[in-house]
Amino acid sequence: MVEPYLRLLVAQVRGQTQYRASFVVELVFSTLMTALDVVTVFVIFSVNDRLGGFGGTEVLMIVGIAAFGFPAADLVVGNVERLRVYVRTGLLDAVLVRPLSALGQLVAMDFSVRRAGRVVQGTALYVVALVVAPVVWSPGAVVLVVLAPLSATVFFGAIFVVGATVAFWWIESGEIANAFTYGGRDFTSYPMTVFSGLFRRVFAYGLGFAFVAYLPALALLGRSDPIGAPDWLRWCSPLVALFAAGVAALFWRTGIRHYRSTGS
Repeated sequence: MVEPYLRLLVAQVRGQTQYRASFVVELVFSTLMTALDVVTVFVIFSVNDRLGGFGGTEVLMIVGIAAFGFPAADLVVGNVERLRVYVRTGLLDAVLVRPLSALGQLVAMDFSVRRAGRVVQGTALYVVALVVAPVVWSPGAVVLVVLAPLSATVFFGAIFVVGATVAFWWIESGEIANAFTYGGRDFTSYPMTVFSGLFRRVFAYGLGFAFVAYLPALALLGRSDPIGAPDWLRWCSPLVALFAAGVAALFWRTGIRHYRSTGS
């Protein structure tokens, strides 16, 4: 059953690379725009030695994990954001009558190759962070080095799916979803210590965004959480990511069952 999705992906790639010059320009500009997020962090450290109690290389570790996780999720499942277009126009009906997964089709049909540049950039940044940051190496740290960015990808992927699924009940939900996807990307690129009060409790620990990059980075750096979270939580990002994926799958199935055709 994998072959139909691969054919859809190949068709998308061929179509997007048909005009090579245009494709290269889009790929380069897409990568450069993402680089601005990293530049922001360097600008901050040009006027401050520390950020929320963390040095430059330590923050770079946090940024590196987030810089891989979000673009990778955006590349793989970010296209599901177009669900609201399919619901509004009635095109989702055509998707549902095919003997394939609706979510799998949405992901494959609107696959955007140009986003791959962001993943390459995020990977390079993460590798640099592992080299320059004071990582406390151990067998557990070696495993977490691999699992942390993958867990971040799964977590953000779940956020994308949940945000898109809201369109089954509220079609014009795009901006609300963006607050948690793109807003979550920005939120996870900084130490949680720069936030405070109810905002930090809700987003960092209530919704789990602290497990994307902040807590795994603390584990790799051998630091306890200055906010006071138990040390064992630093290693729980894979479990939180799997839980988020389960919630997203349940929410998606609920949305599909409640879908009513537009009749167009």
